[in-house]
Amino acid sequence: MWLLGRMNNAQLELRRYVAAHGCIIGELFLNGKFFCYTLERVGVAIPAGAYQVLLNQSPKFKKLMPLLVGAHVPAKWGVRMHCGTKPAHSDGCVLVGLAKMPGNTKIYKSVEAFEQLMGKLLDFATIALTIR
Repeated sequence: MWLLGRMNNAQLELRRYVAAHGCIIGELFLNGKFFCYTLERVGVAIPAGAYQVLLNQSPKFKKLMPLLVGAHVPAKWGVRMHCGTKPAHSDGCVLVGLAKMPGNTKIYKSVEAFEQLMGKLLDFATIALTIR
Protein backbone atom coordinates (compact mmCIF):
# COMPACT_ATOMS: atom_id res chain seq x y z
CA MET A 1 0.00 0.00 0.00
CA TRP A 2 1.46 3.40 -0.97
CA LEU A 3 0.39 5.07 2.30
CA LEU A 4 2.44 2.64 4.38
CA GLY A 5 4.85 4.54 6.59
CA ARG A 6 3.18 7.91 6.04
CA MET A 7 1.96 9.96 9.01
CA ASN A 8 -1.73 10.78 9.14
CA ASN A 9 -2.21 14.52 8.80
CA ALA A 10 -0.21 17.65 8.15
CA GLN A 11 -1.79 20.84 9.41
CA LEU A 12 -0.46 23.92 7.65
CA GLU A 13 -1.37 27.36 8.94
CA LEU A 14 -0.64 30.54 6.99
CA ARG A 15 -0.70 33.69 9.12
CA ARG A 16 -0.87 36.74 6.89
CA TYR A 17 0.51 40.17 7.80
CA VAL A 18 -0.88 43.48 6.60
CA ALA A 19 -0.56 44.00 2.84
CA ALA A 20 2.06 46.51 1.69
CA HIS A 21 3.93 47.28 -1.54
CA GLY A 22 1.62 45.06 -3.60
CA CYS A 23 2.22 41.93 -1.55
CA ILE A 24 1.10 40.09 1.53
CA ILE A 25 3.90 38.56 3.59
CA GLY A 26 2.97 35.72 5.91
CA GLU A 27 4.38 32.94 8.02
CA LEU A 28 3.70 29.27 7.31
CA PHE A 29 3.52 26.83 10.21
CA LEU A 30 3.62 23.04 9.88
CA ASN A 31 1.90 21.20 12.73
CA GLY A 32 2.30 24.24 14.99
CA LYS A 33 5.98 24.97 14.23
CA PHE A 34 7.23 27.88 12.12
CA PHE A 35 8.37 26.55 8.75
CA CYS A 36 8.94 29.46 6.34
CA TYR A 37 7.74 32.83 5.06
CA THR A 38 5.11 33.27 2.36
CA LEU A 39 4.33 35.94 -0.20
CA GLU A 40 1.09 36.51 -2.09
CA ARG A 41 0.14 39.22 -4.55
CA VAL A 42 -2.46 41.75 -3.39
CA GLY A 43 -5.67 41.57 -5.42
CA VAL A 44 -5.36 37.91 -6.41
CA ALA A 45 -4.68 36.21 -3.07
CA ILE A 46 -7.27 33.57 -2.22
CA PRO A 47 -9.60 34.30 0.71
CA ALA A 48 -8.77 33.28 4.27
CA GLY A 49 -10.30 29.94 5.16
CA ALA A 50 -9.74 26.19 5.16
CA TYR A 51 -8.30 24.30 2.19
CA GLN A 52 -7.27 20.78 1.36
CA VAL A 53 -3.81 20.45 -0.15
CA LEU A 54 -3.16 17.78 -2.78
CA LEU A 55 0.26 16.84 -4.08
CA ASN A 56 0.03 16.35 -7.83
CA GLN A 57 1.83 17.00 -11.08
CA SER A 58 1.59 20.63 -12.22
CA PRO A 59 0.90 20.90 -15.96
CA LYS A 60 2.58 24.33 -15.98
CA PHE A 61 5.69 23.55 -13.90
CA LYS A 62 5.97 19.86 -14.92
CA LYS A 63 6.70 18.65 -11.39
CA LEU A 64 4.99 17.48 -8.20
CA MET A 65 3.61 20.47 -6.28
CA PRO A 66 1.02 21.32 -3.60
CA LEU A 67 -2.38 22.25 -5.07
CA LEU A 68 -4.90 24.13 -2.90
CA VAL A 69 -8.48 22.86 -3.14
CA GLY A 70 -11.50 24.46 -1.52
CA ALA A 71 -14.80 26.24 -2.05
CA HIS A 72 -13.02 29.53 -2.86
CA VAL A 73 -10.61 27.99 -5.38
CA PRO A 74 -12.02 26.56 -8.60
CA ALA A 75 -9.87 23.63 -9.78
CA LYS A 76 -9.24 25.36 -13.11
CA TRP A 77 -7.32 28.14 -11.28
CA GLY A 78 -4.54 25.78 -10.23
CA VAL A 79 -3.61 27.68 -7.06
CA ARG A 80 -0.39 26.18 -5.79
CA MET A 81 2.44 26.69 -3.35
CA HIS A 82 5.67 27.25 -5.28
CA CYS A 83 8.94 29.15 -5.66
CA GLY A 84 9.08 32.88 -6.23
CA THR A 85 10.42 36.00 -4.56
CA LYS A 86 8.18 38.93 -5.51
CA PRO A 87 4.49 39.66 -6.21
CA ALA A 88 4.92 39.36 -10.00
CA HIS A 89 5.80 35.67 -9.51
CA SER A 90 2.32 34.89 -8.16
CA ASP A 91 -1.04 34.92 -9.87
CA GLY A 92 -3.03 33.78 -6.84
CA CYS A 93 -0.49 31.22 -5.67
CA VAL A 94 1.37 31.13 -2.34
CA LEU A 95 5.12 31.63 -2.72
CA VAL A 96 7.46 30.21 -0.06
CA GLY A 97 10.88 31.39 1.17
CA LEU A 98 13.24 30.90 4.09
CA ALA A 99 14.04 34.62 4.50
CA LYS A 100 12.28 37.93 3.95
CA MET A 101 13.37 41.44 3.14
CA PRO A 102 13.08 43.78 6.18
CA GLY A 103 10.63 46.05 4.31
CA ASN A 104 8.32 43.06 3.65
CA THR A 105 8.52 43.44 -0.12
CA LYS A 106 10.28 40.19 -1.09
CA ILE A 107 11.16 36.74 0.18
CA TYR A 108 14.39 34.85 -0.48
CA LYS A 109 15.76 31.31 -0.55
CA SER A 110 12.57 30.22 -2.25
CA VAL A 111 13.90 27.11 -4.00
CA GLU A 112 15.32 25.82 -0.71
CA ALA A 113 12.02 26.49 1.10
CA PHE A 114 10.01 24.72 -1.60
CA GLU A 115 12.30 21.67 -1.59
CA GLN A 116 12.16 21.44 2.20
CA LEU A 117 8.37 21.84 2.19
CA MET A 118 7.90 19.10 -0.39
CA GLY A 119 10.27 16.84 1.53
CA LYS A 120 8.10 17.22 4.62
CA LEU A 121 4.69 17.04 2.92
CA LEU A 122 5.51 13.77 1.15
CA ASP A 123 5.48 12.10 4.59
CA PHE A 124 1.79 12.82 5.16
CA ALA A 125 -1.32 11.01 3.91
CA THR A 126 -3.50 14.15 4.14
CA ILE A 127 -2.66 17.85 4.22
CA ALA A 128 -4.89 20.70 5.39
CA LEU A 129 -4.20 24.44 5.15
CA THR A 130 -5.82 27.18 7.17
CA ILE A 131 -5.25 30.75 6.00
CA ARG A 132 -5.79 33.47 8.58
